[in-house]
Amino acid sequence: MEAILDAENVSGAWKRVRANKGAAGVDGVSVEDFPGLFREAWPRLRERLAEGSYEPAPTLRAEIGKPDGGKRLLGIPTVLDRVIQQAIVRVLGPILDPGFSESSFGFRPNRSARHAVEQVGDTIKSGRRVAVDLDLSKFFDRVDHDILMSSLGRKVRDRRVLRLVGKYLRAGVQVDGRLHATRGGVPQGGPLSPLLANVVLDELDKELESRGHRFARYADDFVVLVKSPRAGERVMASVRKFLERRLKLKVNEGKSRVVKARELEFLGFAFGTGGKIVWSEKSLGVFKRRIREYTCRSWSVSMERRLLKLAQYVRGWMGYYGVSRTFKEARRLDHWIRRRVRCCYWKQWKTHSNRVRQLVSLGVDLRTAVKTAVTRLGHWKMSKTPGVSQALSKGYLKGQGVPSLVELWTRVHYPDTSR
Repeated sequence: MEAILDAENVSGAWKRVRANKGAAGVDGVSVEDFPGLFREAWPRLRERLAEGSYEPAPTLRAEIGKPDGGKRLLGIPTVLDRVIQQAIVRVLGPILDPGFSESSFGFRPNRSARHAVEQVGDTIKSGRRVAVDLDLSKFFDRVDHDILMSSLGRKVRDRRVLRLVGKYLRAGVQVDGRLHATRGGVPQGGPLSPLLANVVLDELDKELESRGHRFARYADDFVVLVKSPRAGERVMASVRKFLERRLKLKVNEGKSRVVKARELEFLGFAFGTGGKIVWSEKSLGVFKRRIREYTCRSWSVSMERRLLKLAQYVRGWMGYYGVSRTFKEARRLDHWIRRRVRCCYWKQWKTHSNRVRQLVSLGVDLRTAVKTAVTRLGHWKMSKTPGVSQALSKGYLKGQGVPSLVELWTRVHYPDTSR
């Protein structure tokens, strides 16, 4: 507890919370307003935390959409509780993390979803071409507090810290102004929740390792790779039994399955021949839908705003999915995005005279510009005509901020040659 309450540790926790921003909790105190209130109250708060009399505030219920159309329930702690939880994580993380499995990749330093996906791909290459894909039903809502605290108590000796963590688990959640008790689960939304999730599921990791299984886990998403469908069914049954009896977690029967590796989807990726990593059709569909939104010709925003939002999304998407071995697909998507952006420019120019003026200003000769401007072709066909392609060239669009998936992909796979 002394390490958690150390001034330097608390200062580092606050900097992390401030950088993450986020909404206010049940007390309505924002990240911007917090420092002035915190400095005055901190000495007494520190005493209460040290003596064990501090009581965390309930979390505030929030909902965010899921890709499948459902809702993910979040619990937003107050800024103060986010700082305290982050201070706990900064001390407990280095203590707990070295004991976690090498096949656990979620919410850990120097590990990411990319590493988990690459491990699955390498395991498939080694000959394990059958996947046991188990889905945990509402994992964060079903975590058993007694099991969690028992696991944590084997690694953390300071009873004051354990009591504080227990208080956070039982702090309750406020929904529409009413307080609801939390008798189970770990509320998603606080800095402490990912670490506690790893504490619970580390027991699963250790069980799989003791049985000699090859697997990868990222938070509550995990897959076990085996050599035959028969072995897969056997592993499915035994792991389900372990989860339900030992950890008191529920397996989603509708989403859990034993499949050939080429039918597996894991963290938004699929796996081709020989474990080749590719983005899944579902992930690609979401990407195209968002690109259509940003390049929708009826979206009434400036071109600068449109291209800024487009660039932010594309860079973020490729930052995650760039590990995919899909160079040809990236090149096709680049071409498609540029055509959609050209459509936006063409509509923005509107009149024949303005289109001629814009084309000429971008280097198209007057005769070609006039011929291009008076055409009756639709926006999509116009985006591929010589005049428009010359004016709104790849180089010009790049200068306007349109990112290239091929360039982003190359930086991921060949960082030394893409500078």
